[in-house]
Amino acid sequence: MNKLITSVTLLLLSIVTIYAQPKGLGNNDPDAKKVLDAVSAKFKTFKGVQAKFALNIENGAGKNLGTKTGIVYMKGNKYRVTITGQEIFCDGSTISTYDKSTNEVTITKVDPAANSLTPQKIFTNFYDKDYLYKLNGEKTVAGKKIQEIELTPIDKSKPFFKVLVFVDKGSQTISSTKVFEKTGNKYTYSVTNMNTATSVNDTQFLFDAKKFPGVEVIDLR
Repeated sequence: MNKLITSVTLLLLSIVTIYAQPKGLGNNDPDAKKVLDAVSAKFKTFKGVQAKFALNIENGAGKNLGTKTGIVYMKGNKYRVTITGQEIFCDGSTISTYDKSTNEVTITKVDPAANSLTPQKIFTNFYDKDYLYKLNGEKTVAGKKIQEIELTPIDKSKPFFKVLVFVDKGSQTISSTKVFEKTGNKYTYSVTNMNTATSVNDTQFLFDAKKFPGVEVIDLR
């Protein structure tokens, strides 16, 4: 499997679960919480979502390592992510990760007890017991008011030390996120288009081996 694509995908889907952080680990910004609560509540009203995104990768020296584009479909706890060279299908019970370069698909079970990495959490769950958060302020970008929220992981073993979340104040949706890795690399995920009124068929979330001739199936369930 392409190691770069896999690590990028995990970074995109790295923010986990809701709820307040435990006592004794620092104070969260109530203004940031208001913004994030509104984003989460708004997103949960959508029955189906189709979003196009761009992922820009930059190294520690500030050199642009390229941009990848993709699309994500979401419905309830189901999702499908397509990014250059890779597709991920989740029907709510299994996750099928297809690697185009090797023509392999790896199938695993969804573990409800685990800190699952899901696209839905990119748009809703940027605050929880694992992160401290604060509102850095707001600025105008392309005529829109954008609020910047900074998250710091409490668990210092995570591969990143900071995440910036940019919220469109008018639509109460996430416009982009920027992940700062300890290696110096920076990953900026930007939503280029979001359709929240779309009807997504459940077949969209199922991996169909017939559509991938000769695919090797690695079933780890």
